[in-house]
Amino acid sequence: MNRRALSHDAARDIRKRGHDDALEFALAIGLPHDYQNDIKAKKDVIDLSGDAHSLKSGFIKWQIFLYSLNRFQTDEIFQAMNGIGDLLCKCILAFPEEFDDYERYKNIYKQELRIPMRELAIRFQRKSVLKAFMNKSMFNAGEVNFLTVKEVGCFHIFTRTDVLRVLTDNLEVCNSKAITSNQTPEQKVLFRFEGTNLGELEMRNDSIVHYREIRFNMIKKKVMKLLFDKIRQVQKYNDRVLLYGEAIKTFHKSVRNK
Repeated sequence: MNRRALSHDAARDIRKRGHDDALEFALAIGLPHDYQNDIKAKKDVIDLSGDAHSLKSGFIKWQIFLYSLNRFQTDEIFQAMNGIGDLLCKCILAFPEEFDDYERYKNIYKQELRIPMRELAIRFQRKSVLKAFMNKSMFNAGEVNFLTVKEVGCFHIFTRTDVLRVLTDNLEVCNSKAITSNQTPEQKVLFRFEGTNLGELEMRNDSIVHYREIRFNMIKKKVMKLLFDKIRQVQKYNDRVLLYGEAIKTFHKSVRNK
């Protein structure tokens, strides 16, 4: 089986697992057994109050997005984000159209990538830009109300407002460094807390299947630890659902007020 087929199989398995987790969460919060999740944007589950949840599970990393050139060129929010959209396009355009050309002269193209990656890290050091980027990437610019995380059989619900506040206040942004002599610095933008990486923005260049795409990953356990540490107020909604911070007041508000 070739790499493309393996990639499609893995993606199919991830989608199925995501669909199963969404149905499991839907049932845990009282939605019917025939619930069908919304496949648009970041809306994994729409709860009884009509609020949207981005549901994350995974074991190690969350893939927040994997976008190609067209997405950054046409998305008005990325384009309006203080030049972030243009810089993301420049990262992609630093690489040649053909994967074989990149493989042949990758050191040259990696040097070209350093310029927009360096500028991205500088822009993200402005808290307003960092917040706008996280809001767009994780919540589709406010379309989604909650981040819900499945962990050890329970669902942990955080509001978009709380998540953005914690990430914006605590993350530091820098570029990756060359650790060994055969590595090239400034190939990624790193989102860090107390010296450890919580997220990475990078070019996907390891496979012809996803060549010339930008991937934004976050490390699940490290992000969860930060959220747990900074949002101390917690309340059980039921045995499988826990609410944090503002979610205690806002989750299923319209249902509980009936």
